[in-house]
Amino acid sequence: MILQVETATTVCSVALSENGKILACREADQRNIHAEKITVFVNEVLQAAGKNFDNIDAIAISSGPGSYTGLRIGVSAAKGLSFALDKPLIAVETLETMAWGLIGQSTFDPGTLLCPMIDARRMEVYTAVFDPDGNKILPTSAEIIDENSFKNLLSDHKIIFFGDGAEKCREVLSIHSNAEILSDFANSAKYLTKRATEKYLAKEFEDVAYFEPYYLKDFIAGKRATDKS
Repeated sequence: MILQVETATTVCSVALSENGKILACREADQRNIHAEKITVFVNEVLQAAGKNFDNIDAIAISSGPGSYTGLRIGVSAAKGLSFALDKPLIAVETLETMAWGLIGQSTFDPGTLLCPMIDARRMEVYTAVFDPDGNKILPTSAEIIDENSFKNLLSDHKIIFFGDGAEKCREVLSIHSNAEILSDFANSAKYLTKRATEKYLAKEFEDVAYFEPYYLKDFIAGKRATDKS
C-alpha cells in the first residue's frame, strides 16, 4: 500500500494505491493551495479507503522537475511522513508519471510519441519525449519552445504535446501537421502508481535524510513590485 503525492504542477494531489490499484484520490487544480491542502488530502484518502497510517508500506513522491515551491512542499511532506512512519520513500520523475498517465488513458498509432510539458516561464518548459511503451526517447530538459523545436522528430512522427506547458506553445507547435496539443490533461498522484509499485517491489528507495527534489534549474527569486506613490 503506497501513499502517493503530486505537487510539482498547479495540481495538488494525493492518492492511495494497493497492489497497483487506486483505492482513493483527492486533488485540486489551483495555484498556491499545496501547503494548505496536502495534509488534508492525506487524511481524506486514508479515511475514504478505510485505512490508517499503520497500513501504509511506502510513500511515493513526484520528484520534479516542476514548480519550485510545489516541489518543496510535497517533498517535505513526503519526507516527514516517511521519517515519522519509518516507511521507505520512493521518487518518480514527474514527466515520467505524466507519460504513464496519458498511456493509461489512450491507445496510440504506431510511431506516435508523447511529449509532456510543465510550464516553466515565458516560452520555456520542462519536457521529455516518450514512446507509447513509456521509454524515454529524448532526455528531460528545460527548453525554450519555438517553431523549430522537435522539428526533426515531427518530420517522421506524430507527437502529442500535453501538460500545463503545452497550451502556451500551441501557436508555434501547431504549424507542424504532426503536432497534436491536448488541452485537457491535468497531472495526478494516480499516475505514480505503476512506477511507484515497480520501484517498491525492486526496493528502489531514496535516502530520506539526503533526498532533494529534481529542480533541473536553479531557483531565481524575483522582486515584488512596490508602490512608490
